[in-house]
Amino acid sequence: MVPHLVTALTGPLLDLEKKILAATPAIERWFRMEWQEHTPPFYCSVDLRNAGYKLAPVDTNLFPGGFNNLATEMLPLAVQAAMAAIDKYCPDARNLLLVPEGHTRNPHYLQNVARLMQIFRQTGLHVRLGSLSPEVTQPTPLALPDGNMLVVEPLVRSSNGRRVGLKDFDPCTILLNNDLSAGIPAILENVHEQSLLPPLHAGWALRRKSNHLAAYDEVAKKFGKLIDVDPWMVNPFHSKCGAINFDEDQGVECLADNVTMLLAKIRKKYKEYGIKEQKPFVILKPDAGTYGMGILTIKDASEVRELTRAQRQKMSVIKDGVEISDVIIQEGVPTFESIKDAVAEPVVYMIDRYVVGGFYRIHAERGIDQNLNAPGSQYVPLAFAQQHAVPDLKAKPGTAAPNRFYVYGVVARLGLIAASLEMERTDPNPEVY
Repeated sequence: MVPHLVTALTGPLLDLEKKILAATPAIERWFRMEWQEHTPPFYCSVDLRNAGYKLAPVDTNLFPGGFNNLATEMLPLAVQAAMAAIDKYCPDARNLLLVPEGHTRNPHYLQNVARLMQIFRQTGLHVRLGSLSPEVTQPTPLALPDGNMLVVEPLVRSSNGRRVGLKDFDPCTILLNNDLSAGIPAILENVHEQSLLPPLHAGWALRRKSNHLAAYDEVAKKFGKLIDVDPWMVNPFHSKCGAINFDEDQGVECLADNVTMLLAKIRKKYKEYGIKEQKPFVILKPDAGTYGMGILTIKDASEVRELTRAQRQKMSVIKDGVEISDVIIQEGVPTFESIKDAVAEPVVYMIDRYVVGGFYRIHAERGIDQNLNAPGSQYVPLAFAQQHAVPDLKAKPGTAAPNRFYVYGVVARLGLIAASLEMERTDPNPEVY
């Protein structure tokens, strides 16, 4: 399904699309070379924003929780990618332990867990669910919306203390689908002889978006040089403020100053490219955190100084009661994509280095300059056509779905490379690489 684009398909983005399509052989070779040097995350999802004049990732998730939103036609590709990923870490794998989020009563999230189990079972693995929740002390059934059941079991440490599994289940690989916002559980520390994926430092207990954005700056510059485009076309400006306390009004001037600076940089780019229909804005978001929590759209520095009590509360605490102290200020990239009059943004899913599908996140009550990852959002599977990896080079830019989706996949993979650099540079045990 190709979305209705509110803006005419003309201008800089079409020029970007044209350059990406023309450089396809060079781009794919460049990706291959990068993956010889770096290890991709086990899996990943990237939120994109198509502004008409630029196409950029605005969030990269290393614990993707929406596999149930992918088109079923993409399942074979996901299974193939999962096989390739598992082979890297445990070629003779038999058992995989999947560790989900603690809020496993959420029916949509449970469907994601079921889809992940389906994918890995089709690779030939025995898959079971292990819970980090102290409330799970015995095998516990969880009902799926379709009437099927999942069973979560308590994690146990092996007698020698070096492995983690279930009472009668010793896995080669432990796959986390829990982003560790609440901290690193003791039972997962100092695990030996098993692959723990993603690694613990990928979780929000340790991960920081500022590290990812710094790595992405490098990737965008390389890519811009490769296809001869301004890196800004695929990269939002950003900055960071620390020592923030919204409740006590600490660090607000730092935020206001950075907002002013960033808006000035955006205006300069808008002037350079003749962008007149869009007013610059920035997004405030926590340096560590997920689920679309603690996010504000800001169009003027005065708004930071005049935050309402409700806004301050929203920006003070995020998932699992974690307090916000470091804040990212990111260039706002509006989305001009919509489906049935609802604002939309593409989200691309990858396993290992392969694009395995995606979906449009849509929200009928949000604007083009607002966060769509919020209550009320819905999902429409992306039509990554069966030939999504084979763009139609004869089609005019903007007219062929495979081309647009190929371009989405290219930009999402830039985020994937940045995530691999980020993980290498923040690894407390760098000798692994």
